[in-house]
Amino acid sequence: MSDTTGALLVSLQLTDSAFPSGFYTLSHSLEGFAQARAVTAESMPELLVDLLRHTVGPSDATALVLAHRAVCAEDWDAVAEVDRRLHAAKLNRELRLASTRTGRQLLDLAGTVVGGPVVQRYAALVAAGTAPGVQAAVAGVVYAACGVDARQAAVGDLYAFAASFVGAALRLRLTDHVRAQVVLRAVAPVIEEVAALALDAELADLGGCVPVADAMSGRHERAEARLFMT
Repeated sequence: MSDTTGALLVSLQLTDSAFPSGFYTLSHSLEGFAQARAVTAESMPELLVDLLRHTVGPSDATALVLAHRAVCAEDWDAVAEVDRRLHAAKLNRELRLASTRTGRQLLDLAGTVVGGPVVQRYAALVAAGTAPGVQAAVAGVVYAACGVDARQAAVGDLYAFAASFVGAALRLRLTDHVRAQVVLRAVAPVIEEVAALALDAELADLGGCVPVADAMSGRHERAEARLFMT
């Protein structure tokens, strides 16, 4: 198997909805919007685009690229700093907890599925408390360990977010299976745009800003009944 084919297969495996990373437990604030009656079937795709452009891209995708870059440079201090910065950028307790739970789940899976010294080295940093193990930073490390280039890694993880979001919309009855696929196809240019910005970003650029989504996440954390972790 060629290196290119191997990297592509790894990327497909990590972004597959069947990969048990814990993404299926997250609505990415969508349930909070639904509980507040602040989203409809018609506005759901617009909310996804806003989150990609203003939260996931500037924070998670940027952290993924920076962590990937630091691993390739064998700069483990930089890897840990990216992870800590992303953790600090998650303003809500619910978001921080969910991102570290899914990140550590991904890291544990990578230790079994991927293995190797890079994953082991990062796992040791997380175990020591030097790095919190936020999902996007972990993904950057794992993609780098598998030889997936930064652009493909960023695009793949952004797609995984979008697929998880529309999957939550399905369970919240904000879409159907066919329209969900239409939405995923429609956001492809946005994913490409956001990934390109992340590839040019530096550590000082890391951080998103969607105050309404933060408020909805805070509201969701105190909800009496919840289908999702976020």
